[in-house]
Amino acid sequence: MAYETTRAPTAVILAAGTRPPSMDLGGDVPVCLQVVGGSLVLERIIRNCLSCGISQFVIVLGSAGAAIRAFVDKTFRGIRVTYVTADRYKDLSVAQALLRAAPAIGMSEFISLDADMVFEVKILRNLIDSDQPNALCVDRGAANGARARRVVVDEAMQIIDFGTAVKPAITVGVPIGIDKVSAKAGPAFFKSLAQIVEGPARPKSAPDAAHAALLESAGTLHALDITGLDWTGVQTPEDAARAAELFGTPVTTVSRGQQRALDESTAKARANV
Repeated sequence: MAYETTRAPTAVILAAGTRPPSMDLGGDVPVCLQVVGGSLVLERIIRNCLSCGISQFVIVLGSAGAAIRAFVDKTFRGIRVTYVTADRYKDLSVAQALLRAAPAIGMSEFISLDADMVFEVKILRNLIDSDQPNALCVDRGAANGARARRVVVDEAMQIIDFGTAVKPAITVGVPIGIDKVSAKAGPAFFKSLAQIVEGPARPKSAPDAAHAALLESAGTLHALDITGLDWTGVQTPEDAARAAELFGTPVTTVSRGQQRALDESTAKARANV
C-alpha cells in the first residue's frame, strides 16, 4: 500500500435508491442511515474517503434526501459536498444516478460508491493507489448466486465480459460497487452511458449499463482484486448481521501516516513472534 498519493479523486456516493422490499431494519430509515457497529453506514463511507485524502463529494439524493443532507452537514463540517437531488427516485437506476451527477463531477477523476454497503478502508486505498486509471473492485470469493453480477478477465486482469447472464464457471469474481473512472475517460463515459440508458436496447441490469459504458469509453477496464478484505452490502437483515460482525466498532478517520505507523507496528509484532 502506498502512503503518499497525488490529488485525490472526487467521491460520488449513490444514495438515491429506496430500501429493497426485503429490508426491514428500521421503518422508513434508509439503508445509509442505519447503524452498523456504532456508526451509520454513510458515516463509514465518508470517513473511509477522508482517510484516503478525499475531500470533495457528490451525493445523489432521493426520497430521504433531507435526512441524509442534514446528517452530512451536521457531522462533517468543512468538507466540500455537492448534493444532486433526483426526481422519480423510485425508478432511478445506478446508471441514471451517475448521469444526474455528471454536471457536478465535471472533468474530475471520480470514484463511485454504492451507499448501501460497508467496507474496510484498505479497499478504497488500494483502488486510489492503483496505476490502473479505470477499474472495478472485484471479490473472487464473493457469493456467486443466480442474481450476482460477475466479470470475466484476461491474463492481465482486464475485463472482457460482465453481467448477471455470464456463466459462473468462467468468471473471476463479483464487482462490489466501488468503481474508479479517470478524468480522461469521464466525458466519453457519460456520453456512452446516456446512449445506453436512453437507447432502445436498454440492458436489464443498471450496473451493467454503467460498466458497459465505462468499458466502451475507457477501452480497457481493470478488475482490481480485493479478495480477503472485508466488505458487505447491507440490503437484508442477514446482510446487517454480517456487517455488524465484520465492523463491530465505530469508524474512525485514519490518515495515511497513521496507517503506515499501524502497518509497521503490526509487521514488527509479527516478525517478533
